[in-house]
Amino acid sequence: MIAHRKNRKIELIAPSGYPHDPTALHLALQRLRAQGHHVENIPATQRRYQRFAGTDAERAAELNRLADPSRELPDIVLAVRGGYGAVRLLHGLDYDGLQRRLQNQPIAFVGHSDFTAVQLALLARCGVTTFSGPMLVGDFGAPAVSEFTMRHFWSALTTPTFTVASNVPQAQSADVTGTLWGGNLAVLTSLVGTPYLPPVEGGILFIEDVNEQPFRLERAIYQLQLAGILERQQALVLGDFSGGKQFDYDNGYDLHAMIEQVRAVIGIPVITGLPFGHIPDMATLPVGADAHLASDAHGFRLTVSGHPVLE
Repeated sequence: MIAHRKNRKIELIAPSGYPHDPTALHLALQRLRAQGHHVENIPATQRRYQRFAGTDAERAAELNRLADPSRELPDIVLAVRGGYGAVRLLHGLDYDGLQRRLQNQPIAFVGHSDFTAVQLALLARCGVTTFSGPMLVGDFGAPAVSEFTMRHFWSALTTPTFTVASNVPQAQSADVTGTLWGGNLAVLTSLVGTPYLPPVEGGILFIEDVNEQPFRLERAIYQLQLAGILERQQALVLGDFSGGKQFDYDNGYDLHAMIEQVRAVIGIPVITGLPFGHIPDMATLPVGADAHLASDAHGFRLTVSGHPVLE
């Protein structure tokens, strides 16, 4: 049976912003239902409070009710969209209850961007592995759904071991194994010094961001370096960083120059070309799974295992 054709129970959560494109929302729900999936918690897409998809209490309650042992767990918990607001919920989540209910269960929490805050907190406080991947409105509701994104999404959720490969030539070679973790760079660095950043040792850290100038990206990576986080990792894998503006004042300082500067100071391999971020064709990556990364002048292969797999 084709994975996406099997009926799945998908529960929506909206921990950040509200959907502002009703056409994309309608398309996303229509497509998921047409594939035979049962989509729950539609009211999450209708709530509004300032720039958020409901009050902090409403948005935290959506996550905390997953700790209720009397409720049947969904197959997939899907974030409606990103934006901002997830960090406001972290102190109010029932981590003990969520750990008891979710650890080692075949359930997939999926999202990216601002959802990184929830993902890292769940890994740090509960040991729960989630998935950095497509979201309801921006990806399932895109005018044209990416076949690449959907194929990688269902493969990651239903296959015990899968590989993300790239033929982008690499300036540094690597052959390392460790915990795969990361997400949005701005959100990740905002958690430095808090109990919600996982203390990963010997990991493979992947990052992405959007609409940030190269110097802002460099500053954030320096923060991870100066905080002692990067020296404890085995590799840094760069996803997409589109949308940043260049100015005459930059005088040749661009994304490439930033990457070369980072390579010179952090002391671990920096791998480029990961198809992940605010882009149409996006791989789905488990946050907290086991991974092996091998790179050379011909590209890289990232092989992942040990993540939740849908039955």
